Amino acid sequence: MTAENGVSSIAANPAAGFVAGVLRNGVQFQSDHFRQLVENLPVALYATDAEGRLTYFNDAAAQMWGRSPRLGEEWWCGSWRLFWPDGRPMAHEECPMAVTLKTGRPALGAEAIAERPDGSRFAFTPYPAPIYDVSGTMIGAVNMLFDISGLKASEQAARHLAAIVESSDDAIISKNLIGTITSWNRSAEKLFGYTSQEIIGKSIVTLIPPDRRDEEATIIGRIRRGERIEHYETVRLCKDGSRVEVSLTVSPVKDGRGVVVGASKIARDITDRRQSERIKEFLLNEIKHRVKNTLSTVQAMAVQTFRKAPPDERSAFVARLHALSQAHDVLTQRDWGNVDLGEMATRALGPFTDSRKERVSISGVDAELGPNRALLVAMVLHELGTNAVKYGALSNDTGSVDLLWSVAERDCGKSLTLRWTEAGGPPVTPPVHRGFGSRMIEHAIRGEQGSTEFAFTPEGLACTIEMPI
Repeated sequence: MTAENGVSSIAANPAAGFVAGVLRNGVQFQSDHFRQLVENLPVALYATDAEGRLTYFNDAAAQMWGRSPRLGEEWWCGSWRLFWPDGRPMAHEECPMAVTLKTGRPALGAEAIAERPDGSRFAFTPYPAPIYDVSGTMIGAVNMLFDISGLKASEQAARHLAAIVESSDDAIISKNLIGTITSWNRSAEKLFGYTSQEIIGKSIVTLIPPDRRDEEATIIGRIRRGERIEHYETVRLCKDGSRVEVSLTVSPVKDGRGVVVGASKIARDITDRRQSERIKEFLLNEIKHRVKNTLSTVQAMAVQTFRKAPPDERSAFVARLHALSQAHDVLTQRDWGNVDLGEMATRALGPFTDSRKERVSISGVDAELGPNRALLVAMVLHELGTNAVKYGALSNDTGSVDLLWSVAERDCGKSLTLRWTEAGGPPVTPPVHRGFGSRMIEHAIRGEQGSTEFAFTPEGLACTIEMPI
């Protein structure tokens, strides 16, 4: 290869060409001016003689290698170990610099991985170029190394992110600040019916029903302010004109300077969920309606059946039905899920405390009850409240009731302890015959693997209930 060919071969590598040109004109590395110039280059640069022995390297090269090789004693490059991009070991005599010296042609476009003495590795791209003297004889080569580890990591992260986006079950769409769609994954195609070729480049309002177009201006306004919009439920248009209910999460997309340049949208199809919610709401309302009708029917039958019974007995039975109805109302409002014990207790004792609020104390730890336990507690508290108003602490103007509960961990799970304590009422003596209320409480609690204790002290009735929850 001639010197002229050498010059043209390094035209794509200006810094290496500059160094080679200086050497070709006879300037040696010992020149102070040239040495300072090369030493201050932020790029790793080194040179070898025609046989491949290292003759020079700058500080940037030593820092990249993690070592300072011995000049004149080491060959081809200063890396501790070399590897091919796929991880296979690379012999030093196979490196791009060695190939350039053997062929007399620059080995451009190659990539490799180097390992430092401390075990850390970095990916790099070399730019070796041969150096010729004035007679056209190759006297060595110069090489520049560019660390591309960050680029490789970014490429890998981008590929990983792209794979996640493409395989996501949610529709993921990106757009710029004027609403033009810039990306569209496979799930978006499945949800809305448009292929990426059909929709990319079009306005996002293509997917928005005419009666909801004002939503886009609001969303873009918040995105421009750097806000993130989560779980925004709305309706969007499909290619076939049908509408789909979606939950949107919209996040701002920023450039390297932190400036918002667009938005990323995740759209999740919630049509089935919303339909299920509507069916559930319908069924709950139907249950509530039927329970009320059933209780009303039972009440009417009871009034007819007990028409010759004492008025107090009729009133007590009707009151129990009302208490049961109130408890069902609370459960319906909570979708027949768990109910806060404090709320259920307050509702159950409401009829007895309206004019006696300062005389009734209700307190306890945060606790939730399932539907069956909640109904049971409501009926128990109704019986205790009725007894207190008729015979106990709430039958006069001075008595008081204290309702307190706690929850403890047992071997079999959580256990609720509920204490009802009356004071200041008429003197209490143990009853000769057990009434319906106390028998109902005992039997109901026992049926839930719990226990009940009644203490008829002169100060007032005390009732302690324990049951698993």
